[in-house]
Amino acid sequence: MRSVRRCLIAVLPAVALAVAPVSAQPASAIAHGEDVDAGAYRFTVLLTMTGLPTDGSGTRDSSCSGALVAPRWVITAGHCFRSAEGRRVSRTVADRTTATIGRADLSSGEGREAEVVAVRQAEGADVALAEIDPPVTDITPLRIGTAPPAVGEVVRLTGYGLTAGDGSEPAKRLQTGQFVIGPTSDSLIETSGKAPRADTSPCPHDSGGPYFRQQRDGTAVLVAVVSGGPRCPHPGPDFSARTDNLAGWIAGTISGPGSGERRLTYYGLSALVALAAVVVVLLARRRRPASRWSPRSTPSRG
Repeated sequence: MRSVRRCLIAVLPAVALAVAPVSAQPASAIAHGEDVDAGAYRFTVLLTMTGLPTDGSGTRDSSCSGALVAPRWVITAGHCFRSAEGRRVSRTVADRTTATIGRADLSSGEGREAEVVAVRQAEGADVALAEIDPPVTDITPLRIGTAPPAVGEVVRLTGYGLTAGDGSEPAKRLQTGQFVIGPTSDSLIETSGKAPRADTSPCPHDSGGPYFRQQRDGTAVLVAVVSGGPRCPHPGPDFSARTDNLAGWIAGTISGPGSGERRLTYYGLSALVALAAVVVVLLARRRRPASRWSPRSTPSRG
């Protein structure tokens, strides 16, 4: 039995890639889940992609779920950003990708909206970080866990979109459900529905939705994101991408200069170069005879 389980864990990455969402349908949320109350799990993010390229020079629209992990960063599934050929890429792919944060009721105006301006892909895992602009500073980010979940541990998932695999039941608000942790590999974790029902499950396009443990003090801690699985709803396991063993990469990415910050640094350096040029010109003029110097050429201090 142990050898069977070891074989199962070994093939999980290949299975997840085989069943990962690849169609043009919108992202789906949790089948047989529960509505989330306004103000709860505000770190959850809806990523809406408009104008994704397809084979034959066409376009499509799609979406994924994710979670705010820093004012300027959203974590999601890596395959949410892929080329028309299906390759994961460290860049935005759609004409426009919008992040909606902290909006339980999709028909309301609550929460915040921002644009995705850059993408970082994790190596060896179906995980990506999307940089957003402007940063969101009034919603508490989801904490990143540094220890793997234990087999049998109960975690919670939140996600947006449809609530059935056939696309007939679009969700009008954020959905949630509880799941039980199963076998774990280096990159993937099995997660099976527990509540409200045994067949509560993420749908094929609920990619990037956060699985998190809830500590006694109410703090939510990320353990994984939705990666792939069978058609929903279904009992038994789905496959989620581990995040605890990416904690160092995540911390380094979100603490480093983002694209927006690099742009600011670039313009700041450009301004310094221009100022230095002005100083050189002024010093050169000071060396000339006084009759050729005009006080009006002195730059203002404004």
